[in-house]
Amino acid sequence: MLKRMATLTTPCKPLVASPIVSAQPGGGLCMSLELAWGRWRRAWLRRFRPGYVARMKQLRQGECPNCPHDIIDSRDLKFYRNVCGYWFRPEDDAFAWRGRLRLARYGLAELVIFSFVLLGATAAFAHVGFWHLPLFWVPAGITFALWLFIVSFFRDPERTPPADPAVLVSPADGTVTDIGEVAETDFPGGRAFRISIFLSVFNVHVNRVPRTARVTARHYYPGTFVDARALDCGIRNEQLWIDFEEPGGRRIRVKQIAGAIARRIVCWLRDGEEVRVGERFGMIKFGSRTDVLVPPDAVAEVLVTVGDTVQGAATGLLRLR
Repeated sequence: MLKRMATLTTPCKPLVASPIVSAQPGGGLCMSLELAWGRWRRAWLRRFRPGYVARMKQLRQGECPNCPHDIIDSRDLKFYRNVCGYWFRPEDDAFAWRGRLRLARYGLAELVIFSFVLLGATAAFAHVGFWHLPLFWVPAGITFALWLFIVSFFRDPERTPPADPAVLVSPADGTVTDIGEVAETDFPGGRAFRISIFLSVFNVHVNRVPRTARVTARHYYPGTFVDARALDCGIRNEQLWIDFEEPGGRRIRVKQIAGAIARRIVCWLRDGEEVRVGERFGMIKFGSRTDVLVPPDAVAEVLVTVGDTVQGAATGLLRLR
């Protein structure tokens, strides 16, 4: 990593951590629109369905002293699950079905907005092509193909982790771009063994837990948005780090790193949360990179090589001691 930093043509300011205030700390237009819709929805519910509001208040679990979040039902926790003390039991969550659509729940707003724009344009072009000028079937086909691509991008397939308890699974779909030791100051000995995975716009972008463990820390670093394949993107780009601790005390770190197109990192985990291998914990919207790091002496066998295609939760990257 230090050698790579020395090759940069322009000086790079060190990334500085910022508070995590939501599951999508970088914000974004679609998130703003979704939050605005939530404010309107809650106002409507309080005005016309006070009984529902009262019932949800009784079902709500947990505590959030001086809570800055306006929580009526589980939909209001979508962006604040990781920073709010309230929660709902699965049997009380009437909207849990949204997580079973095989589409990333944190991409549904983008999917609705893109569908409105692209399918509307497709219909307009097709109308002109059918009634007036057949050449307009060409842009109709292009906008429809773009809509299919957006739907494909936000797909969220089920995955089954390997049965081998020693295997560390891939936290992301994509292509392995780097394998080896790097400097990581807060790891034992200041070194870590890292595997980097590049996610193109054609990959599934939902991130998965690499090992059964407990979440011990999360760090969010605003930054730039250079190409995720660039050597220096790992020290320049916006990123979010999640530290996991296995029952034996071993640390595993996953870094979600934004790219030139992907500018929205999502992580809904809470500190102290127990997670199991293969569980979904976040996503990065459009092309990006995901790194997984472990102590070097924990590696018993590397199961992949640079250039390999991997699947989140399904492909083993390492066999650990």
